[in-house]
Parts: sequence; C-alpha cells; structure tokens
Amino acid sequence: MSQHPISSITTHFSSLEDPRVDRSKLHELRDILVIAICGVICGADGWVGIERFGNAKLDWLKTVLDLPNGIPSHDTFGRVFARLDPDQFQRCFMSWVQAVSEITEGEVVAVDGKTLRRSKDGTLGKDAIHMVSAWASENRLTLAQRKVDDKSNEITAIPALLELLELKGCIVTTDALGCQTEIAATAIEAEGDYVLPVKNNQKTLRQDIESLFDYAHEEDFENVEHDFHKTVDGGHGRIEIRRTWTISDPEFIDWLDPHDRWEGLESIGMVEGERRVDGKTEQQTRYYISSLSGKAEEFAYAVRSHWGIENCVHWVLDIAFREDESRVRKGHGAENLAILRRLALNLLRQETTATCGTKNKRLKAAWDEDYLLKVMGSA
Repeated sequence: MSQHPISSITTHFSSLEDPRVDRSKLHELRDILVIAICGVICGADGWVGIERFGNAKLDWLKTVLDLPNGIPSHDTFGRVFARLDPDQFQRCFMSWVQAVSEITEGEVVAVDGKTLRRSKDGTLGKDAIHMVSAWASENRLTLAQRKVDDKSNEITAIPALLELLELKGCIVTTDALGCQTEIAATAIEAEGDYVLPVKNNQKTLRQDIESLFDYAHEEDFENVEHDFHKTVDGGHGRIEIRRTWTISDPEFIDWLDPHDRWEGLESIGMVEGERRVDGKTEQQTRYYISSLSGKAEEFAYAVRSHWGIENCVHWVLDIAFREDESRVRKGHGAENLAILRRLALNLLRQETTATCGTKNKRLKAAWDEDYLLKVMGSA
C-alpha cells in the first residue's frame, strides 16, 4: 500500500525536537507542522493566515490528522516556530530534498543571498535576516539554506552551506561576493567545480583578467588556448546576444595565479552581453574564474544557469509568496517561516500536472483538496 502523502512528508521531519514542555502540548508538533506547510502552500503568509486556513479546512484536516484539541491558535504557531531549532529544521528539509531529487553530473548549484526586508526590528535592535540559498538548476529545487550570522556575511555563510551538500560532479556558481579562495577550495574538496564572477571586490584579479583578454583579442587569440560560444535569443521586440570566450592556456593561468591561491583554477572567462530593445542597445562585459576545462559552451551554460536562483526562487518568493512583506520577527520565526516557504515552493515545483504559475497553483491547492494532497504527495 502506498504511503499517505501527509505521512510521506512528515517522515522526514520526525526527528525534529519539540521545543515545548510536556504540560503545554495541547497540539502535536506533527499537526502544527502539517497545517503550517499546507497553509503556506495554499496562500497563507503568516501565523494568522495559517490559523484561518486551518479553521476553514477543519473538516478536511480531521480526515488526515487527529486534532484532538482543534486548530492551534496563531499565537501557538508563532511560539512554536519562534522556538523551533532552525538547524534541525534545515536538516529535516535537506533530508526531504535528498529523498525526492538526485543531483546529476554537471548540474549547476547556484548560491545566492536574499534579505527578508521586513524582518528588521528596530525596537529590539535586530537587523533584517539575510538567507543564503543553494539552488539546483536542473531539478529547479532549493537544496538548502542558511541564515547569515548577525556579525558575519555571505563570505563565511557560503562555505558552511556548501559543506552541507553533496557536490560531486556539480558546478558551483555564486554572485561576485562569493569570489573567494575558501569557496573555490570548498567546491574542489567536494569533487565539484566552480565558476565565480570577478568584480571590484577582487579588483587586482579583475584588472589582470581584463588585461589578458585585451591582449588575446589584440592578437586575435593566435597561439592562445581558447574557446568561443555565441547565443542569440529574442522575443517581444527584444534581442539578446551573448558572446563567451574562455582561455585555458596554462601560461596565462600561471601568470594570473603564480602562488596557486585559487585551488583548481583551470580557465578564465569573458561574457559579452548585448541587449537590443526598441532600437536601443545596451552592452555589458563580465569576467570569471573557473575550474572547468575551458569549453565555452559549458562555461556559458553555467553562467546563464546561475540567474535561475534570482528568477525562479527569489523573484517567485517575493511575487507569489510576498516574502518581502512578512513581518514575522520573534525568535527563530522569520528563519523558520523562510524554510517553510522554500519547502512549499519545492513541493509546488515537484507537482507538474497543473500547467500554471506558482501563484495559481497555490490558489488551486486552496480550492481543491485533492490537488493539495497531490502537491503534498510530490514528496
């Protein structure tokens, strides 16, 4: 007999420790978690919305949960998630992701940060929470996330996040802030690769790479080990042209990194983007370092795939889940609600029978209990 969709997902969260004392447990932690996940899938944006979802769906929820004391209040949801250990919650999240997906050889794992803007609490002296997430480009799933410590930044959070993941055969990409020797080393030690953008936070390195490409272009790449790839995309009056050059010449790489600071460095890349809209042309040139062999098409794919975390995760969380408007602030509440949103988004992405966007999938799940079970069953 197949496992019930609700039981299937809660299995991965069974190790989660209940932060409450026994005498205060009117509701099972499992029930609180299931109602919260279902509520967020169906459009709830906070604890009040989750409570209202539960009351509206009480009869249906009683068919899948015991609920001896009815639906928890929004204060109960708030207190439990404020005290729930986010590291444990994260490990359970990763257990579920690993069960439903398999990272393939050559998959791009994009790492980027996002600030939960309304999580700032000036009266308590709390800064807005900044979450760093890892996203699998082929599976289109968030693999893991980590809160940046209050007195730290992404530079320290990214290696810690990468160490949680199985990266063998994957290509790690970051934004410019992630262009750090420790991050490159972490990817190589995990038997993966990296493509890292070089901007003014690595000013000398950027200038050196730019000089190498200027020289190579002047010489028409004569006697320089290199590769080239070009793509042209268009639609709705827009044309985008991307030209990618890579240099893998050992002489160039040795000159660029004589002290082997960048572990596994094999190639450098230059991407020239041209965008034509309404008769206007915009151009941008970006530079990268990489452990890849120097095949321009593979390199270009990794660079372009990185933007998926912005377009398919951060943008969707803001537009469909209204993450930037959330005012949850107490304890670990904001961090744990962020994990709930990413869990809900992953579940909605895994369910592929409904041919509509995330926002409309959430509406469909709210209206159609059979579809909601199907979404939960995608785990």
